[in-house]
Amino acid sequence: MVIATSIFLALWAGIVLYFTVISRKSTGSIRDYALGSMMFSPVFVGLSLAAGMTSAATFIINPGLIGYYGISGVISYAISLPLAALISLVILTRRFRKAGSSTKALSLAQWMGHMYQCRAVSTLFAVLSLLLITFLVLITVGLTKVLTSALKVDYRYVLLGITVFVFGYMAFGGANTMVYSNAIQAVLMLVVAITLLGSGWSYFSEGFSGFFAKLKSIDPRLVQPTNPESPLFRDYFEIVVAQMIVGVAIICQPHIITKSLLLKSERQVKPYLVSGVVVQTLFFLVVIAGLYARIEFPDLSLNGQPIKPDALMSTFVTHHFQPAVAVLVVFGLLAAGVSTIESLIQSLSTTITVDLLQPLLLREADQHQVVRINRVVIFLLAVVTFFISKQQIEQPNLSVAMLAQNGVYAFFASAFFPVLMGIFGKQKVPSAALASAVTAIVVHFSVYYLRLTPYMQGAVRNPAIPAALAIVSALLVGWVVYRVKSKEAI
Repeated sequence: MVIATSIFLALWAGIVLYFTVISRKSTGSIRDYALGSMMFSPVFVGLSLAAGMTSAATFIINPGLIGYYGISGVISYAISLPLAALISLVILTRRFRKAGSSTKALSLAQWMGHMYQCRAVSTLFAVLSLLLITFLVLITVGLTKVLTSALKVDYRYVLLGITVFVFGYMAFGGANTMVYSNAIQAVLMLVVAITLLGSGWSYFSEGFSGFFAKLKSIDPRLVQPTNPESPLFRDYFEIVVAQMIVGVAIICQPHIITKSLLLKSERQVKPYLVSGVVVQTLFFLVVIAGLYARIEFPDLSLNGQPIKPDALMSTFVTHHFQPAVAVLVVFGLLAAGVSTIESLIQSLSTTITVDLLQPLLLREADQHQVVRINRVVIFLLAVVTFFISKQQIEQPNLSVAMLAQNGVYAFFASAFFPVLMGIFGKQKVPSAALASAVTAIVVHFSVYYLRLTPYMQGAVRNPAIPAALAIVSALLVGWVVYRVKSKEAI
């Protein structure tokens, strides 16, 4: 297992470096880095979208939580959130791309600035984008768990290797490297998704009733639609209403909604969405494998040692499959994480460079200087990600997912109304965008850290609750300000 994993790692690294070298030759400006300079197939971009949306959370972290808490988690993570997210993606993509193409935006923050003709809006969202570092941490932790289990080495070496390599090649390749590597990773992830979903086939020998009976014999709460004893799936508001509100807004992350800007014409939107939605639907269902892992490890331990949620899937893979298949699955999990890291690095570094540093410090810099500064930004992101990831591996609060969701949910809660108004509003009202964004941030972090509402009283707090309340509050405030300012303009 160790030897095979090492060989495949070397092959994968070689392929990625090949695409990076090719991409670097065609990356002469920050625009090339952000949007690419090559003509991509819309299906390739759709696969890149699915790979970018599917992180280590979907393939590694969330299945572990479902293994712990059962069917209630499946309803939350495989039905409620995905349904809302995919509908939102289809509705928002075409209008966002049309507006983005006309403004020539390189990032979500820049798109905001152009739409509202307001530097304050652009700057605010560039600053808020720093919250997405928590997502980088989640994925890095997930990948470290998987490779540490497969390679049988100290996690610190694995963490360092992942950080140096992935951030390193993304510093030079950008969008050109990302789309090609994402498409390859998406194909591998498809194979692995089917493998993981089929890995529990034997558990269905007596049909669905037999499968549920196995889970029920371990813990009756695993087969209940709600799990009052869990910190995340206690009632229908938590697993359906809150997750659907979050799902609608989750598309407003820079590495997701700006993916459509890679398309070169309007005709490419339909095949892009079809390929992306079909593949993404299958990826969302992978969390069901967490139930297989729970049947495999009914007491959530191995050799007398407890298995934490973040390590449950990696432990399941290395013990359930034959070595050859296990290596394939490990690389599918690796692909799931790396694809999203690439998208996040590309979008986040572009935002910091173009929307924060360039207006303040780099106004006179030429394109080559801006590209070099962008590489420095990526280096700094790597350093921050490494140290926070190390802390989360050693001292997680149940799961690194809690940290990541808290940061990421706060960001897209703040972005949702400004994106909606930018796309559909007859007038662009900067004060409404700013008011809604600030409201979302204040409500989200107030509910979470001040432990407001009964949901926030436990040691582990579900970030979906404050995010849902923040999104609704931001919509109400933004709409009121929009209506008032629109009437004043008339």
